[in-house]
Amino acid sequence: MSESGLEALIVAGLTGAPAPVAGTPTSGAEERAPFAGPDDYIEGHRDDFDRAHALDLVQLTSFLRATQPELVALLSLDADMPQRRAFLARVRDEITNRGIIDVLRSGVRHGPHAVTLYFPLPSPGNPQAAIRFGRNRFSVTRQLGYSLDNARRALDLALFVNGLPLATFELKNSLTGQTAAHAEAQYKTDRDAKELIFRPTRCAVHFAMDDREVRMCTALAGQKSWFLPFNKGHNDGAGNPPNSDGIRTDYLWREVLAKRSLSDIIENFAGIVEERDARGRIVARKPIFPRYHQLDVVRALCANASANGAGRRYLIQHSAGSGKSNSIAWTVHKLVGLEVSGVPVFDTVIVVTDRQVLDKNLKDTIGGFAQTARLMGHAERSGDLRDFIESGKKIVVTTVQKFPFILDDIGSVHRGRRFAIVIDEAHSSQGGRAAGALNTALGGTEIDEEATTEDRILAVIEGRRMLDNASYLAFTATPKNKTLQLFGERYEQDGEVKHCPFHLYSMKQAIDEGFILDVLANYTPVSSWYRLAKTIGDDPNVDVSRTLKTLRRYVEGHDHAIATKAGIIVDHFLDQVSARKKVSGEARAMVATDGIERAIEYWRAINAALAQRGSPYKAMVAFSGAVDDAGEQRTEASFNGFPSSELEDKFDADPYRFLVVADKYLTGFDQPKLFAMYVDKTIAGVKAVQALSRLNRARPGKSEPVVLDFRNDPAVVEAAFSDFYRATILSGETDPNMLHDLKRGLDDAEVYTAEDVEAVVSLFLAAAPRERLDPILDACSTRYEAQTEAEQIAFKGAAKAFVRNYAFLGTILPYAVPEWEKLSTLLALLLPKLPSPASDDAPLDVLETIDMESYRVEIAAAMQIALNDANAEIEPVPTGAAGGPLESEIDQLSSVVREFNERFGTTDFRDQDRVTRFLFEELPEKIGANGRVQNALRNSDTQNARIEHNRAVDDELLGRLADHTDLYALYNTDQAFRVWLQERLFAAATQTSSPSITNPPPA
Repeated sequence: MSESGLEALIVAGLTGAPAPVAGTPTSGAEERAPFAGPDDYIEGHRDDFDRAHALDLVQLTSFLRATQPELVALLSLDADMPQRRAFLARVRDEITNRGIIDVLRSGVRHGPHAVTLYFPLPSPGNPQAAIRFGRNRFSVTRQLGYSLDNARRALDLALFVNGLPLATFELKNSLTGQTAAHAEAQYKTDRDAKELIFRPTRCAVHFAMDDREVRMCTALAGQKSWFLPFNKGHNDGAGNPPNSDGIRTDYLWREVLAKRSLSDIIENFAGIVEERDARGRIVARKPIFPRYHQLDVVRALCANASANGAGRRYLIQHSAGSGKSNSIAWTVHKLVGLEVSGVPVFDTVIVVTDRQVLDKNLKDTIGGFAQTARLMGHAERSGDLRDFIESGKKIVVTTVQKFPFILDDIGSVHRGRRFAIVIDEAHSSQGGRAAGALNTALGGTEIDEEATTEDRILAVIEGRRMLDNASYLAFTATPKNKTLQLFGERYEQDGEVKHCPFHLYSMKQAIDEGFILDVLANYTPVSSWYRLAKTIGDDPNVDVSRTLKTLRRYVEGHDHAIATKAGIIVDHFLDQVSARKKVSGEARAMVATDGIERAIEYWRAINAALAQRGSPYKAMVAFSGAVDDAGEQRTEASFNGFPSSELEDKFDADPYRFLVVADKYLTGFDQPKLFAMYVDKTIAGVKAVQALSRLNRARPGKSEPVVLDFRNDPAVVEAAFSDFYRATILSGETDPNMLHDLKRGLDDAEVYTAEDVEAVVSLFLAAAPRERLDPILDACSTRYEAQTEAEQIAFKGAAKAFVRNYAFLGTILPYAVPEWEKLSTLLALLLPKLPSPASDDAPLDVLETIDMESYRVEIAAAMQIALNDANAEIEPVPTGAAGGPLESEIDQLSSVVREFNERFGTTDFRDQDRVTRFLFEELPEKIGANGRVQNALRNSDTQNARIEHNRAVDDELLGRLADHTDLYALYNTDQAFRVWLQERLFAAATQTSSPSITNPPPA
């Protein structure tokens, strides 16, 4: 198919006219197409385009003649008169200043005239609105000559609405070796962005496409033009699926650009978002147009809500950096106006986020849509939510942290309303007592003043459940097992109940399409070597395991170590990032540390290293709250020298290039200039994905972000990302019967009595003062303290497990168990009163007895971590209690120091630190988590458990052959080493297993 053939196919699809037969002329310029059916476009004529004003004069005049005929004579639209030229200039300038979308939505004022330039989609049952909408003139023009200077320059296609340009196209044919990439290059090199039709805000979107792929750009800027994919995706990756009814890209004109679909985009999606600084000043105006996955998820959610009403749950798994804030904003805006038979599907939409940074992002994004800003309230304090609902606000944005205080003020009159609860980055915080409080406040559960305790308990249970008058829409890039079971789509496969996302835009697709960057493509682990010296004469006995961990924290936090690593960070950034003009010379770096004090130490060390290098750059530090610094309470603002509200704006401008954090900004922070991350904190699972994904935001001039990791094993990071690379699926459901088992064990511990439970619950539900509750709880605590350490640990672990899991299961179980609710209430009040088991072996003064002799680091070669291209299944929520107490291994301090240095200082391996960390940290953890080993330790005798354990050690070492070749060779050839390692690992596994291994019965 030639380019002209693709033009003809698109025009035929839009106009409803038959495509021309091969071999016949395909130009539509010679023949004026009639106004076809109500859902069809008109084929425009290239000679009707007024290049001086970038308008289709014939279509504009025809629209105004049909809808506002009095204006035709008043504006002299039929003749080239000063009145017409003034009106056309006014329309042109308004599009330049306000953008094409706002001009279509709101029209223009010209002298005494209010000119309507578009009629919106009609609501059901409104025939007059339907007639007006039918008078809109959607047109498509081929080979549009757009330039005043060069008449031969022409666009392949352009779309107009009532004569106003909305979209342009450059088309290529992949069969001739010309692809969408060539069309993109044509826009960048051969289409002058200074031409009127290409100027910012003039058109809503520009498409570069072929018969396999579509790309889009909202603002042309020559070589800096940023094109994004506009594809459906195929096998959770880039591209489009095969199409049995046509070419792969025909969804663009058959679905997206169909008149009613495009009208929906004009009215509800496209536009200009204003970005403001900390003082509220506009710093940028950016045109936005939805990507395919964003358009698809919003429409899928609205269609399902229209069909099923309130009371549904949806899980949307969209990759970090995929534009979730805009997707949420568009969803919220559409849900507010969603009606069925003239009745709103939802009365109020509540947006809940569990991070302060994202709360601001969402408020700003949703508020950026002018059509929803007046309907929105920001719930900042107690009373806001109630006031907003009563004053008619349709959208309320808040955080999980604020929500418990806000919910107390919702009056019972609002419990009969229908709510949509949109949850950003939904995790387990939405599955426990916070969700229960939310459900109780918004649900129809009311408790009569004369109700019995049993009635009150049943009412609380009903309130805890997911509500049938609220729909939950949970957006996340990293769904946990609780999130999947709470919000995922339930289905059966091979007799197993599973849960999957309602909508997926995978990390794989986002990376394949270049919409986000692969943060694991340039991952560099940094190893450490160090030696410790004992500085005291005596040799006290200490707990080996806890002392080794304390020593490692000491070494990594020692002033010399911090200074050394800060020097590496600064040298790497200045030499490998800044000097190479990464991100067009604007690259930023984040340093992730394992605590606020460590962050402050790094902040000082990095600024000192920058000053020593003579660099003009500076670092800033970010943390929440206040910290004691040399006897003075200080905040991040006092360290940085400016208010916290200005931090994000300051980081976007020089001289600030480094942001040092502990936890703050590791989630929800969106800074596309962020290019390098230096990690000196243990991260795994969801937190690893969230933290490193701060680097994945794409922007022009940015590619191949880098990670230097001082702390983590690449295999651990790979495992974390693999769960979320494609679809995440819950492999089963949590067994609620485990709550019966936990309750039986707790009852048998005799810390509380049945009378205690009834008394506490009755008093609690009656809002009795603490002086009436405390005597009962204190008596329970006294019984707890009289037990052995092992019994205390067992009880407290089971109590925590019961409270945690009932808070989760209570939201989804279809039946009520009052005994569970009562026990959960008692335990939630009792747990804070239970002291932790005392231990005399904690190494409280170990750091006073040792000093560091030497410290050095070595940067390993950068590596690309490749992820498994398959859906990931994760296990359901476990409901058991934690294991029993660990048996402390006591040894002399000198032996511990010697063993520490033997492991980390003198082992003859090529990568000593990685080998020792693998042997004594990662390998024991992996063996301890092995399901077969756990089962054998719990249910087999010692001999069989050892056999299963040693087999697991063999498998783990074989699986890491590529990473630890020398170690594997030693393990296979040196029997003494193999036996020593197996024995040490088996001893560690038996200590952490509960219950203990049984001995074989006597013969």
